[in-house]
Amino acid sequence: MEENQKVIIFSAPSGSGKSTIISRLLKRVPNLEFSISATSRKPREGEQNGKDYYFLSHDEFKQKVAEGQFVEWVEVYQGTCYGTLKSEIERIWQKGSTVIFDVDVLGGVSLKKIFGNKALSIFIQPPSMEVLEQRLRGRNTETEESLGKRIERAKMEMQYSNQLDVVVENDDLDTAINETETIVRNFLGKQ
Repeated sequence: MEENQKVIIFSAPSGSGKSTIISRLLKRVPNLEFSISATSRKPREGEQNGKDYYFLSHDEFKQKVAEGQFVEWVEVYQGTCYGTLKSEIERIWQKGSTVIFDVDVLGGVSLKKIFGNKALSIFIQPPSMEVLEQRLRGRNTETEESLGKRIERAKMEMQYSNQLDVVVENDDLDTAINETETIVRNFLGKQ
């Protein structure tokens, strides 16, 4: 790993605002590039293979795991895997860019251990579980069952937040974006 090959890891429960914060950072801070994760889940409406995720069948995913093609991977829900392909990191570094990861908290802890001081890990935290539930309900994409699973998962994920470098509370989106940008720029040595 060369000196300029850094990674920034974002973890957060669904509904925390992490994706919005990442998309704003990509526009504001030069030479950042989003690492597209692989998943064994089916695409949601409007999602594109190679843009939102690399969509693989469960068997294809497990085959790539067996071949050692992932830096990290996890089975988040029964039969639904997410992971980071080594080839994706190399693709971004070859362009001279910094890799941005959007992973679950266990993936974030794992990636931080792998990349050490070349990595900045950030946990985006909702102000409360009640606010998180309101945000998830506001999406109108969840059944009561899937909402319940996301809430339980969020409670578990928040227990690991102290294993990441920085926790940013997203109570006010603009404040959280500005705070995150400052942290990222400091890590990259760009003011």
